[in-house]
Amino acid sequence: MVLKNMNNKEHSSTKSMTLTASNYYSNDANWQYRSKSQYWSFLQCEARALAELKGEYQPNCSLKPLLFGNYLHSYFESKKAHQEFLDEHEKELYKYGNKEKGIKKDFKLADKCIQALANDAGFKALYKGDKEKIVTGNIDGIEWMGKIDCLDLKHKRFYDLKTVDSIHKKHWNNELHEYTDFVIASGYDTQMAIYQELIYQTFGIKCDPLIVAVSKQDTPDKAIIKFGERDLQEALNDVRMKQEHINKVINGEVAPTGCGTCEYCRMNKSLMDMQIETAGQIRLE
Repeated sequence: MVLKNMNNKEHSSTKSMTLTASNYYSNDANWQYRSKSQYWSFLQCEARALAELKGEYQPNCSLKPLLFGNYLHSYFESKKAHQEFLDEHEKELYKYGNKEKGIKKDFKLADKCIQALANDAGFKALYKGDKEKIVTGNIDGIEWMGKIDCLDLKHKRFYDLKTVDSIHKKHWNNELHEYTDFVIASGYDTQMAIYQELIYQTFGIKCDPLIVAVSKQDTPDKAIIKFGERDLQEALNDVRMKQEHINKVINGEVAPTGCGTCEYCRMNKSLMDMQIETAGQIRLE
């Protein structure tokens, strides 16, 4: 791809592209627009996130969670979208890559999650609106993009589907030094705050975010999560404070900082560059 041969500033100076379903997840879009997933990645490790963006590093991780989520999302987008997803990922979804052999075990569980929502009267009554709606906007001079699972402008609401291991599992937060729920642990409050702002800039309507969560358990659990206005404002303010630095890293104006513990940092460590640790004072995660 031509973009890989360009330096960071050349990427940033390119005229903003018009986002579509076919290019939303492209590398071009990730250079020209910030997104919650990219922003969150930079907060975890700037060095790794920049290397991914430049095509210099590909995470060694399973695609199953992503496929699982997209399996469910495509079902509730439309019959056509779901069939296209099944056809496109036949090799990954079916035993031996053959439809005649049946769906793999992991995605039988995804079907259970789908049915848990599809058979729920409350979900059917609420989850109505434009599906997979792309929105863009400018937050303090920086371009952002988002994709709304279900946008209901009539009732001033938008919904985001989340698949989780367990809705009630606790997650340790190093920054807060306390356990939090999956919403805070994954930065979904930040995502909803960004989406709310982008929807307002696009349509002039302030919509309330609601997360519809379903657990990847043999008998799926489900929940609807709402957000306080103050919490959303604090999350958006946090984005405003941190985004300029991230943008400078992306544009090559500031060197990225590594977290020191992720796979990418471990691959690039040199003992010559490291500070000697003291027994009993090694940083713990």
